[in-house]
Amino acid sequence: MQTAASSPLYRNNMSHKERRKNRTDRLFEMVLLLRGRRQLTTRDLSEHFGVSRRTIFRDLRTLSESGVPLAYDEEGGYEILDGYQLPPLMLSGSEASTLLIGLEFMKMQSDPVLKKNADRVELKIQEVLPSDVKKYIDDLKASTILDPYWLHTGSNEGDDESRWQELSKAVTDRRVVSMTYFVESRGEVTKRQVNPLGLIYYTDHWNLIAYDQLREDVRNFRFDRIRELFVTMQRFQPPAEFDLRSYVQESFDAEEERTIRVFFDSESYGHARRSIPARIRSEESVDGGFVVTFGFDNLAYIARWLLRFGTHAKVLEPKELITAVQKEAKQLAALYGSG
Repeated sequence: MQTAASSPLYRNNMSHKERRKNRTDRLFEMVLLLRGRRQLTTRDLSEHFGVSRRTIFRDLRTLSESGVPLAYDEEGGYEILDGYQLPPLMLSGSEASTLLIGLEFMKMQSDPVLKKNADRVELKIQEVLPSDVKKYIDDLKASTILDPYWLHTGSNEGDDESRWQELSKAVTDRRVVSMTYFVESRGEVTKRQVNPLGLIYYTDHWNLIAYDQLREDVRNFRFDRIRELFVTMQRFQPPAEFDLRSYVQESFDAEEERTIRVFFDSESYGHARRSIPARIRSEESVDGGFVVTFGFDNLAYIARWLLRFGTHAKVLEPKELITAVQKEAKQLAALYGSG
C-alpha cells in the first residue's frame, strides 16, 4: 500500500534537504526498532515506514557501513547484536517540547516523588539540548499553561505518601502489597493483600489494578482511598492470561455497568465531554446541545459529578440516576437553606 509520503509526486516536491532529513530520521528510528524487537524482516520495516523494500535494503546497508552491528537470520529477519550503544540523545524542537510538556503534566500530580523525578528528568534533557532548541523550549514554556487553576493550589508537598512510586515498583517487581483501603460504598476501611498488576490514570486520579486475595478476583483500587500501604518481600506470579488493556476493555463492557444518557447544553458540553469519567459510547447533536451515552457502575459518583454542571446538564436515564441527582441536590439545598 502506497502512502502519500512514498508517492513519486510527493518525493518530487520535496527538497534534497527534506529528503535527507527524512532518511536520517528513518535510519535513527530503524535502529530503535531493531534494538527493541528481535528479527524484523524487510517487509516488516517496509510496511512500518511506508517505503519500498529496495529502500529498506539500502538503509540497512547504510547502517551496516556506519558500524551498526546488524545480524540476519534467514528464518526470522534482522536484528542488532547485543552491546550496541546509541549515540548521545538528539531531539528536535517539537520532539523535546512534546517530552517536556509531558513532564509538566507529571509535575501537576499530587505524588511528590513524581514531581521530583520530573524535575530531574527535565534538567537532564535541558542539559543535552542544543542552544537553539533550548531557547525554543524556554519560549514555549513561557507561553504555555496546562491548568491555570493549579497555579493557585500550592504544592501539597508532604500530603501525599508517594503511592505511585511505591506501587509502580511493586508492579514491576511483582511483589505482594498489604494495605488498608477505604470502601466508599460501605463507608468502612478494610485490610487487603493484593497482587499489583497495573496502573491506570482516569481523568484526575490514579488507580491500581490488582488481584485481590480476599475477593479472589481482579479489582480496581483508587490511590486516594488507600489509607496505609506496605510492599512486602513476597513475590507473586501474574495470571498467564491476564492482559491489562483487555481487562480495561472488558471493564468498560461489564454487565454491572449502567447505561447512562445525559443531555448537556452547547455551552457546557465541551468541558463535560473532556471530563466524563468513562468511555463514550455515543454522542448525538440535538437542538440546543448534545446527548451523550456512556456506561458507569457507581451512580452515586456520577450524581455528584453531574452537580458541577448545574442546570446545564439533565439526566435522561436511568431513573435511578435521576433519583440520585435529586437526592444530592436536596441535600445541597438544605445545606445552604435558610434557618
